[in-house]
Amino acid sequence: MMRTDETFEVTKSEEEWRKQLTPEQYHVLREHGTERAGTCALLHEKRAGTFTCVACGQPLFKSGPKFESGTGWPSFFEPIEGATATSTDRSYFMTRTEVHCRRCGGHLGHVFEDGPPPTGLRYCINGVALDFKPE
Repeated sequence: MMRTDETFEVTKSEEEWRKQLTPEQYHVLREHGTERAGTCALLHEKRAGTFTCVACGQPLFKSGPKFESGTGWPSFFEPIEGATATSTDRSYFMTRTEVHCRRCGGHLGHVFEDGPPPTGLRYCINGVALDFKPE
């Protein structure tokens, strides 16, 4: 479930989120779930455009920083400035950096320090948390 100690610009009741999102989107965005690797159509999206939060429409990533990481999830080396926020995720007996939408708090994925230049970061994002708006 989402952290209750944070306030976001877009807030809805869990019932409202369940009505708006598919069960898989709800599981990922609201319950910090993960989609099965290689199952998202956006994994292979190569057109110019913007990836947005499926829950609130916040622009998150441009297509330019998207790269093929071989992990099975859409990967980016940087988000749009101010679009995402991070928190510490200590689940599964490890410490990772969770990435969430700054506007609605939806869980997007995690960021790792094994990405390409120029940032060296890999934002590993669940495709069901994203919409794509071509240019």
